[in-house]
Amino acid sequence: MAGTAAHKRAVAWAEARLKAAGFENVHSEPFTFPAWIRGEEKAEIVAPIPQHLAITALGGSIATDANGIEAEIALFRTYDDLLAAAPGSLAGKIAIVTQRMVRAQDGSGYGAANPIRRSGPSEAAKRGAVAYLLRSLGTDSHRLPHTGALTYKDDAPRIPAASLAVPDAEQLERLAALGPVRIRLVLRPTVEENASSWNVVGELKGNERPDEIVLIGGHLDSWDLGTGATDDGAGTAIAFGAARLIGSLPQRPSRTIRVVLFGAEEMDFSGAAYAQAHQGEIGNIVVAAEADFGAGNVYSVQLPPGAAGSDFGRLLQRVIAPLGANVDSRPALFGGEDIRDLHRAGVPTSSLRQDGLDYFDTHHTADDTLDKIDPKRLEQAVAVWTAFTYLSATSGVDFRSLASTAK
Repeated sequence: MAGTAAHKRAVAWAEARLKAAGFENVHSEPFTFPAWIRGEEKAEIVAPIPQHLAITALGGSIATDANGIEAEIALFRTYDDLLAAAPGSLAGKIAIVTQRMVRAQDGSGYGAANPIRRSGPSEAAKRGAVAYLLRSLGTDSHRLPHTGALTYKDDAPRIPAASLAVPDAEQLERLAALGPVRIRLVLRPTVEENASSWNVVGELKGNERPDEIVLIGGHLDSWDLGTGATDDGAGTAIAFGAARLIGSLPQRPSRTIRVVLFGAEEMDFSGAAYAQAHQGEIGNIVVAAEADFGAGNVYSVQLPPGAAGSDFGRLLQRVIAPLGANVDSRPALFGGEDIRDLHRAGVPTSSLRQDGLDYFDTHHTADDTLDKIDPKRLEQAVAVWTAFTYLSATSGVDFRSLASTAK
């Protein structure tokens, strides 16, 4: 996790690997942020029958006191049902939302369900709840809860929040249908204010237009439950691997390829820090894209508006079609959490869509480990990213002008 000794070791590792691969201008850009560190976490049903619950705190959750919270639950099968609850109706209760997340190749089920985790704690607090639990945002049936960050709202009290493993959420549904259920919850996370993190940068300088930048990256930080192999060790490998392959060619591309390994994506801090540090060169970044969706094969590439039907788009289509991917006619609306602020500032972004049908089986869980990565699928992803990056850096494509034409 960002802000830990392990993350500091990851930064040193990344710098060493970039330098060993021949990258230039290798350095780490520091920033500070409030680092949330997981502590003791446990929950149990105390009535009508005792049972341990598999839970994990949401990133950013406040702590309970040492004795925890014991209260009756108010269970909602959908998030809309929670939102429909009247102010004050959950006073003294632990609110629980058990809405299912939809499995989808493009991960859209996660986007649709994300407010349940992000905003749910504050919405429950507005209605008087003393704590909040949700069915994990995952597509598995394992007894492993999925963590992830929440976002407290300024107009609501802050209450402790955690996610339940899927089987435990379903058990609570069955019990709640029979009568009142009481739970005891203990969460003891801490926060280190002004903790240090770094965005690690390495470049392959362009041989003709070095001031024009093709930016690709992944993020070095991960959640602590697993090893971060798919989220985002795989993305780091994809971005680094693609650039390293291009760097091994006899001649450098015209434009500079910049690899950024972001330092605190999971808690939403590194993208803003990078955009602020580089606001003076926003106009020089030709295109940006982040690999942050596991190690699945790339099946589709979404380019900035107006680019799919351009000469660049047609050339990319010819190159990646034999790899099993295509250029999507729809423009990229989102290129990655860490480049969101760059996109808002006007940087064109691309989205290389990976097959995520099984990604959310292990996402943000203790099951995010190296054995989940299929080397062949990862190789295909690296190949498509290499093609996209190389063509963006060798061509004279101006994505900004194509976007204005498309409008």
